[in-house]
Amino acid sequence: MKVGTRLLAALTTALVAVGVAVVQPVVPAAPAWALDNGVARTPPMGWNSWNTFGCNINETLIRQVADAIVSSGMRDLGYKYVVVDDCWMNSTRDAQGNLQANPSRFPSGMKALGDYLHARNLLFGIYQAPLDRTCAQYFGSYPGATGAQGHEAQDARQFAAWGVDYLKYDWCSPSGTIDDQVRTFAIMRDALAATGRPIVYSINPNSIHAKTGPQRNWGDVANMWRTTEDITNAWDTGQTNGYPMGIQNIVNVTVPLAHYAKPGAFNDPDMMEVGRGGMNDTEMHSHFALWAMMASPLIAGNDVRSMNSITQAIMKNQNLIAINQDSLGLQATQVSFDGTRRVLAKRLSNGDVAVALFNQGGSATTISTTAAAIGKSGSSFTLLDTWTNATSSSAGTISASVPAHGTVVYRVSGGGTTNPPSTFRLRGESSGRCLDLDNSNTANGTGTLIWDCHSGTNQQFTQSGQTLQLLGKCLDIPTNATAGTRAQIWDCNGGTNQQWVLNGNGTISSVRVPSLCLDVDNAGTANGTPVIVWTCHSAANQRWARA
Repeated sequence: MKVGTRLLAALTTALVAVGVAVVQPVVPAAPAWALDNGVARTPPMGWNSWNTFGCNINETLIRQVADAIVSSGMRDLGYKYVVVDDCWMNSTRDAQGNLQANPSRFPSGMKALGDYLHARNLLFGIYQAPLDRTCAQYFGSYPGATGAQGHEAQDARQFAAWGVDYLKYDWCSPSGTIDDQVRTFAIMRDALAATGRPIVYSINPNSIHAKTGPQRNWGDVANMWRTTEDITNAWDTGQTNGYPMGIQNIVNVTVPLAHYAKPGAFNDPDMMEVGRGGMNDTEMHSHFALWAMMASPLIAGNDVRSMNSITQAIMKNQNLIAINQDSLGLQATQVSFDGTRRVLAKRLSNGDVAVALFNQGGSATTISTTAAAIGKSGSSFTLLDTWTNATSSSAGTISASVPAHGTVVYRVSGGGTTNPPSTFRLRGESSGRCLDLDNSNTANGTGTLIWDCHSGTNQQFTQSGQTLQLLGKCLDIPTNATAGTRAQIWDCNGGTNQQWVLNGNGTISSVRVPSLCLDVDNAGTANGTPVIVWTCHSAANQRWARA
């Protein structure tokens, strides 16, 4: 008898609740169903206690912050989730195994705190961990071992009874494979669903653990998932994805994951550091602008009780909030990147496109793109500068002088919209196998090949204009390519060697050298056969179909 994984999870939870030991079977890492709990249709906005206060929290502080969110006008702009992070709980559960508030820190209890927030039209967020200990408990900075392991259904019911609207669920252990994480996170997902209360489910698989956040689309498990290790109050820490992460380092990891984002499911680059003093004003402007463009949850991490005017102006920028909260729920995709100048574009529900010109270099530079490159057609456009509110007209050029570490964001209106980007595989007609990026290696120059078709991201292409993008890079041939040169990936740079024409006969030809087409080397059909460019002849080993 084959038992469905959802039913199995429910049976397991029931057995655990009555004290029966259960050995978890291995289930697929990517369940067939998707999370659709009706919440977080746009990225959640709010505040979290950890970045500024860590373990030093109590109910008086949380209530003061809530009042400041209201009085500052942030609530009315969408900042509604007030998330109480680690160290809120008592070090032990009660005799029935229920979580308890720390009596000295939260003497009124967590339901009373939730009621206080709800009375002010705010929403209540809380923290828990899926194994035996929270992060603070793991590192010995807070007593106890009150993680949810074995108590998932009980904790979910407790949270619902307290009026919780948002759960942050933090792995905090080096143990477990990614399959173990998927299975364990799914237990709480289903426990929350069983309460009947709409609760945003935010997970972090990366704490202390191998960085599994970017390795899959977690939208079947959670509403939002951390893509990196913990953020810190700095622009660049030199980390690829290790502790701690600077703003620029997080952007580098999260930009290639744009195809995962959709209403109800968002990449989470962590709570914001705007207003905490570790960056200059330009960098803080970039931080907020990039989070807005990446459809990231806008969760403030500063002390909102004492914001200066610059911090308030950044956090309350209505143009960027509108871009972040657009109903399409799309994350900006990369149009071009030369290692310094990065262009991102985010399609919006009314036909506009938001464009970020991001300077990752150490000196001012001009960054340019075109309306055609961002998916607009026509010859007359209006550009709204989201920081200054100034408008300008353009026949198609989008350009600005951008300071070091700065980001200019335009909202581009007018003209028409070309076909929106879509994600697809390219299946070779002769081989029946799909165009594949070797071992999912995203290093510049990684070659392409054919492999059995699957749903992995290293076969998922997005067409943007005439580029074919894969894992945040562009399908590319060297500028001096000739027949026999292997097709590769490279940072998108807008060059004609990264532009392709999908012809009606199924061939895909290079814009730079129109006589060259994507070709399976020597008409091979075996897994691992290289994909090259060769003189176009339209034979079956040069014909590709979207799949």
